[in-house]
Amino acid sequence: MTRKFRFLIIVLLILGIFFRFLNLDRKFYWYDETFTSLRISGYTETEVVQQVANGELISIPELHKYQRPNSEKGVIDTIQGLAVEEPQLTPLYFVMAQFWARTFGHSVAVIRSLSALISLLVFPGIYWLCLELFKSSLVGSLAMALVAVSPFHVLYAQEARPYSLWMVTILLSSASLLRAMRLKQASSWAIYGIVVALGLYSHLLLILVIIAHGFYVVVTERWRWNKTITSFMLAASGALLSFLPWMAVVINNSTEVHDRTNWSYLKITWMSLFNNWIINIVRGYFDFGFTSESVGVFFIPLSLLILILLIIIGFSIYHLKNKTSKNAFLFISTLILIPGLAIIIPDLIGGGVRSTKSRYLIPSYLGIRLAITYLLTSQILFPPANSQQHKLWKIITVVLISSGILSCAISSQSDTWWNKEWGSQNPQIARTINRSLNPLVISNLSDASIGNVFSLSYLLESKAQFQLVVKSNIPDIPQGFSDIFIYGFKKKNRENLTQNLGLKLETIYSNKNAGIGLWKLVK
Repeated sequence: MTRKFRFLIIVLLILGIFFRFLNLDRKFYWYDETFTSLRISGYTETEVVQQVANGELISIPELHKYQRPNSEKGVIDTIQGLAVEEPQLTPLYFVMAQFWARTFGHSVAVIRSLSALISLLVFPGIYWLCLELFKSSLVGSLAMALVAVSPFHVLYAQEARPYSLWMVTILLSSASLLRAMRLKQASSWAIYGIVVALGLYSHLLLILVIIAHGFYVVVTERWRWNKTITSFMLAASGALLSFLPWMAVVINNSTEVHDRTNWSYLKITWMSLFNNWIINIVRGYFDFGFTSESVGVFFIPLSLLILILLIIIGFSIYHLKNKTSKNAFLFISTLILIPGLAIIIPDLIGGGVRSTKSRYLIPSYLGIRLAITYLLTSQILFPPANSQQHKLWKIITVVLISSGILSCAISSQSDTWWNKEWGSQNPQIARTINRSLNPLVISNLSDASIGNVFSLSYLLESKAQFQLVVKSNIPDIPQGFSDIFIYGFKKKNRENLTQNLGLKLETIYSNKNAGIGLWKLVK
């Protein structure tokens, strides 16, 4: 490893760590993250709605009682809340988050710092995996550097959700599998089983990675039952056996799982699916806040960048097949295809938007990252005879690294981004409310989930108060407020409210999706 290369790796790692902890609380605390804090509190959504949606005035500190640890609830309540209301989410991260909040505080920056800290384990994880796959510290070093400044990895490192933990367990389980197959020791297979068990309790979709591992083991052993396959089956079965208690929770609460994931069955066109897939792949390398809808505005430059990146990805797979071992190619291919197709095919056959959510395709993106890293390493550090080709790959590597750094820098200054899917209008809404001298915010929790209200409350100044109701209930509006805002009422309930109060509504911000918007009551 040359001095220049070593220096570059160190600089990129430092930048990656810097970006992971830079402006942790700048982006608004969105819907999903507020449910992380709800689980930390130990309260259930049902309990919160029952206690706050009574039409009484509630201040922001009173509302945040349900967003922080307290003496009334503990770890068992956190686990029970997940089991009853969100069984599709496994409990390890949320238990860790509660202990973290009790120890260090419950501010947005502190809660997100847990994910950022966990994300640092991605560096040794991908390095180890590259050593097992390619027997090369150079590939591992460049993989760490590229992941460090990847806008996708930085973005999810700052999310108060389990995705950083899932990334770590994907990498560690993969590396420990290859190590166990190489050493053929009972202790190494036991380590694999333990890592997989932890991974299952980190994210339910690790099951897809286990299936990919199983396919890899069977194929490399040429479909012959032997000691290696037996060891894998025992280790994987042990991990799955340890996960049976939560699987029983998922099965027993399957109706709640369906209701919580009902959004994933939204019907969209195949063209929209394809556009989202492409944009999501590109975001791993350059991400300037573009969405699938905004591509048309910058069609020519974006299309060119996308085309170049897709060519690089395709060539990296081709290069991997021809220049490395069959086993390395097979492992990366299965890591890309099996988890990816398991998410994509149901959307194509039955309809849905699961495959448009990049967080569900993390194993596939890691596989693509490994392929590209191997290509760049071999072309830069072991250059071909053609000097022009060598210069071209150097330029490509510099562009990929620079675009990642620039993307992270731009994203770090924004108060929202594409991954904050629900409530992205909350920063704009909050700025309007905060300009009021003494505002009251009325919201219907049957139209706007408590998650959206929690999200908005983090953006409001302490002078604001809430009045929360459910269904078609009409609150008695007290005197003394300079402005009265209506947040998250669907049309029917807005009309019912204005008729009963004898007032009119002035539209401040309107979004047809889920009734999220802001209106002001006027005489």
